[in-house]
Amino acid sequence: MAIDKPAGMIVHGDGTGERTLTDYASDLLLAMGDGFAATDMQPLNRLDRNTTGVVLFSLDKQTQPAFDQMVIDHAFEKHYLALAEGKIDWNEKLIDKPIARDRHDSRKMRVGASGKPSQTRVKVLKRLKSRRGLPARSYIDVELLTGRKHQIRVHLASEHHPLVGDDLYGTPRPCGLMLHAHSVSFTHPVTGEHIHIEAPCPWEP
Repeated sequence: MAIDKPAGMIVHGDGTGERTLTDYASDLLLAMGDGFAATDMQPLNRLDRNTTGVVLFSLDKQTQPAFDQMVIDHAFEKHYLALAEGKIDWNEKLIDKPIARDRHDSRKMRVGASGKPSQTRVKVLKRLKSRRGLPARSYIDVELLTGRKHQIRVHLASEHHPLVGDDLYGTPRPCGLMLHAHSVSFTHPVTGEHIHIEAPCPWEP
């Protein structure tokens, strides 16, 4: 199952009792009545609270191990659309920098030699000139080659182009975080079918 997550919702419970995307997906599964048990449902990817876009769920315990292995093997091709601060002067780049926890701020991650290997491929789609009081920005396609916490946000900030609206690694904006999980492609581990899923971007650059 794939769901287009809105901004402001967490994917999995954090102990506060706040309603989550997984709760919503469970209700949807029960309403569909396809014979799957909502208790067997598990998210295959997680997005930050303010990131929008595609979240995948496995629906039964039989296929869960196969999907888990695909996550470990980075077998999902994931592309994001984002708006970064400033005019990026290169067209395409592989950002290959290890990411670790920030020991000075438990909410954050950072680039550091002691971190886990992390790779992000970035392609500039459009450069937006400053206008109407807005600074120059860059509209980018981002492919995650690994899956570390806050990876895209940390890597772009390390290039001095934090994402627009990033309240941890950049500057908060009224528009919120401009990061959208646009598409996921993978080969189904049981049927062998190639699957491509897209969620339309809720904002325009």
